[in-house]
Amino acid sequence: MSEKTRDILALVLAGGLARRMEGGAKPLLRLGGRRLIDLVVEKARAQCGAVALNLHDGAPETLAPFADLGLPIAIDAAPGRLGPLAGVLGGLDFAAEHCPGAAFVLSLPCDCPFLPDDLASRLRAASRQSASGLACAGSGGRTHSVVALWPLGLRAALRRALLEEGVRAVGQFQRGRDMALVEWPATPCDPFFNINTPDDFARAEALLRTKGE
Repeated sequence: MSEKTRDILALVLAGGLARRMEGGAKPLLRLGGRRLIDLVVEKARAQCGAVALNLHDGAPETLAPFADLGLPIAIDAAPGRLGPLAGVLGGLDFAAEHCPGAAFVLSLPCDCPFLPDDLASRLRAASRQSASGLACAGSGGRTHSVVALWPLGLRAALRRALLEEGVRAVGQFQRGRDMALVEWPATPCDPFFNINTPDDFARAEALLRTKGE
């Protein structure tokens, strides 16, 4: 296990609608007896100086399922369910206001139960090679745009892109900037395997059994 990277706030994005999961609340699905959100938060706590949870709003019914995590909540930076960029911006705003030691936000989807133990440290090292300070994870020839390290210095540019220019896709924003890409091997298990459908969930259960063996 890598040591904690103290100047990073890990932001677990848990506000997705989970349309392909047959109505289930994806962060609360249980894999190997534990909720997906618990698995991701455990990885985040082990690697980063602080952890926060991103949700669309602060309504009691939104917060209640996650109260036992004991995490601070970073609300989307704009209403209307504008997608993960609104969550990332909310996390950057939260870090700037409440985490004086944080220089970066590491965005993590709530549906990736096998994240690597060296994720934060490798992205932080790669950020030094990027003019923007932005670094993103990749595996198997794919870029995982949502698994990314965001410097607080991008707040103004991201706010402008989201609220004035109508940018919604994470990759669209990232492609407009110099960004470091850090690759992990996708075998024997892709560490960024994400669960979007019931079939994905069944595959994740099989992968978990294999890892246990």
